This record gives sequence, structure tokens and C-alpha cells, in this order.
Amino acid sequence: MSLEKLKLSKPLVAAMTEAGFLTPKEIQTKTMSRILGGQDVIAVGPEGAGKTTTYVLATLMKLKYAFEEAPRALILVPDAEHVDHVLEQFKLLNRNNSFRILGIDSRGAVDTQMNEITDGCDIIVAVPDRARALYLKLALNTNKIQLFIVDNAELIVKKGLQLPVVELANSAYKSQHVVFTEVMHEKLNHMISPFMKDSATTIEVDEIGEKEAEVYPQMLYQVPNFRTKLNLLTLLLNDAEFFDKVVVFVNTRLTAQTVYKNFNNPKVGEVSIYRSLFFDDKGYDDIEDFKENPDARILIVANENLDDLNIEGIPFILHLELPEQKETLIQRIVKHNDEDVVAITFSTDIELIEVKKIEQAIGKRMDVMDLPDDLKVVDVAAKTKKKKKEEEEDESERGAAFHEKKASNLKNYNYSAGTKAKMTYKNKKGLS
Repeated sequence: MSLEKLKLSKPLVAAMTEAGFLTPKEIQTKTMSRILGGQDVIAVGPEGAGKTTTYVLATLMKLKYAFEEAPRALILVPDAEHVDHVLEQFKLLNRNNSFRILGIDSRGAVDTQMNEITDGCDIIVAVPDRARALYLKLALNTNKIQLFIVDNAELIVKKGLQLPVVELANSAYKSQHVVFTEVMHEKLNHMISPFMKDSATTIEVDEIGEKEAEVYPQMLYQVPNFRTKLNLLTLLLNDAEFFDKVVVFVNTRLTAQTVYKNFNNPKVGEVSIYRSLFFDDKGYDDIEDFKENPDARILIVANENLDDLNIEGIPFILHLELPEQKETLIQRIVKHNDEDVVAITFSTDIELIEVKKIEQAIGKRMDVMDLPDDLKVVDVAAKTKKKKKEEEEDESERGAAFHEKKASNLKNYNYSAGTKAKMTYKNKKGLS
């Protein structure tokens, strides 16, 4: 398909061709007409799918030319590095030098950024918390915003920046909203639902790597939080007959300690830690000793400062946490021989982005497993509310033991020691 099918202006087609983009990406062909038509759109696609280029083109097409002082497009990204990347894309494709495009992040002084915005700009690329700060200082006028874009929304959620996104989106209530993300999950839905129109269209591009790697069978359990992960791990590994030899990978040695303590009354020597943080915990310094011990069933291994580990001969490889580098997990699941091995991954919503990257790299999907009916799912939000309510009740009970002071006894001042001494002296002498 040619670029003309995107119905871009001639200058944009020329800029795309010059930049080496000769044919449109799938996500561009599926979303561009909808965005240009004014629809709210949620676009889901992996890294490299062309999401940034899509909204840069759409923004330049919709605004057409520069005018007025207030910005007409606000693009929110997770961090300063993404701000730089988006600005580079605009620089690459923008042939209209009259557009005033401004990058806003924590590296600049607030006062300077306030002046830059009030001097006039057409497009702002910003991190959510700094954009919100400028909005609260009345420097960022959202009344004229036509296009409100959230890019890498899953990373924004991961950084806990949902509140400023929602506040800014609600302030730009007249605008069209477009969200780009690599994955969709409950927390992300919770962030965008207050401002996305009911008629919003979700478009997903599922690009898996062309080359399929030879890996062991992959199973994926999606859970809401780490506590539920622990409950699921314990529940699964209670079946000692099936899970006869297991390696459980976590990210830190402290987490390994937490997982170890979570097993209730295991048999002596059944659960152990690789290179334990504490001397009193059962552990191994050599994985071969674990393999050879018939009583040793579960070995918890931390990725922290971990050298190459020979896990051949162990039939179950569990990743309770996703490692920082996807290559760390991939090298453990690559099939080296005809061993009967199963790899199981536990993931929260926040970690799904790492799962997608692994799937893209190995060229196949993990099999999503149903959660067991008897799994205890921990509701962290409900626990927090319950704790807060209990604290409020404690405060009210404690407060009942006291009475309000009389008005004459109320202290609404703070005199110095010298002043107090003078006042006491005057009172005694009857001079007051």
C-alpha cells in the first residue's frame, strides 16, 4: 500500500518518503482515517509498530497551520527521553516551520516553561506531572486543545501518573482523545475511562516476530498483585507429586526471602534459597547439590547479581517476577534438547508490557491459563480502605476521652520564654 492511501498532504508524503518510510504501517492504515475524522481512538501495538509516527502525522494534518497563542495539541509521554524522541519525530516530518512545538519535562525550570507557553505554542509534548503543575499555575491553557494524545500509556500507569493525565484530559473536555499503548489492562482502563467517549474505537495491531524460536512450552498466569502471586505459587506447588523439581526465579534476594517464608510448614529441606541472604535459611551455593538431593523440591533463585546458572534437568522453570532484561528470561526457556520442561510466568497488569516484548522476541504467544477456583485473590485497595477506616475509628474512640477546652483556656498564641516570664512577673505584682 502506498502512502497516498493515508490521505496525507503532499508535503507530509514527501517528508515520509525522504525519511525512508515508503509504505504505511498497519497501525497507520487502521487508525489514521479515524483520527483525522475526529473519533476517540485507543491504539494498541508493540514497540516499533509505528505508533509515534501515526500521531505525529495526524497532529500535523489536523492542525494544518500555526495560529493563536494557546496550544491546540497536548501530547503526554512517560518521561524526558520520550519527550526528546517525539520532538525528533516532529522535526523529521514537519515541513511547516511556522508550527511552534514545545517540549516540557522536569529538566527545565517551571518559570521558564511558563514564559515559553505564554509566549505562544501550537503543540506541547510533556510529561503529565509537569504539565499538570503548569496547568495549576494557569500557564497551560487547555481550552483551545483540539487533540489530546496519551502515548506509551502503559508506562505512564507504571510510573503512577494517572491522576495528572485524568485531570488534564477532563480540563480539555472539548478535545478529541487518542491513546497509544503496547498493552491494555484493568489499571489502564481505569485511567482512561473518565475521559474517553463511549464511542471510542479500540484498534489492536498484533505483530509477532517473524522468526519463531524453539522454546519450551510457555504458560502465563495473570494476577492483580504480588500477594496474589504468592498465593498462586503456594497453591500450585502444594502438588508435590506433579511439581517434583522446581526453580522459582525472582528479582532480588529480599524477595527470595519473602517467597521462602511464605511456604507454610514445608518438609525439612523441601524448600531452599540459592545463595541465601541469611545463614539460618536453608540454601545451596551450588545448584548441582539441589539437583542431586531427592528431598529438595523447590529452589528460589534471585536474578540479583546472578551468574549463568545451569538449570538443565529441572522440569519446571517458574518466573514469579519478570526480569529487567527480557533476554534473561528468554535464554532460560530456549530449548536446548528434547527435555520435557514447562516454563510458567506470573504477571501483573504492570508487567504485561514485558510479557509482550518476550512474546515478540520468541515469535509466539504464551498460553494464558485460567486461575484456580480456590485461589485467594488479594484485593489491595480494599485492604487499604479497611485499614484507613479502622484508623479513623481509633481516632474517634480516643477523641471521646477528651473534652473541648473552654474559650478562656484556649491557647492560640505562642509566646517566647522571655515574654512568658515578664507576663508572670506582672501578674504576680498586679501590673497587668
